[in-house]
Amino acid sequence: MSFNALNSTFDELQDAINDCQTDVIKFVEGNNSAGTRVRKAMQVVKQLAQDVRVEVQDQKNAQF
Repeated sequence: MSFNALNSTFDELQDAINDCQTDVIKFVEGNNSAGTRVRKAMQVVKQLAQDVRVEVQDQKNAQF
């Protein structure tokens, strides 16, 4: 993954978090179906965050 790919993955991560904000509000207001959507979105966030972590580590290791 290159610098641009890292930026792209990070942007996807931010988008995934922003996209589920409405469902978080709906869940807090009592909509249990929204909670399911939030959990699914958080799984995507978890994977994207891991992808970012791995790429940062790979780039760091490649420098030394």
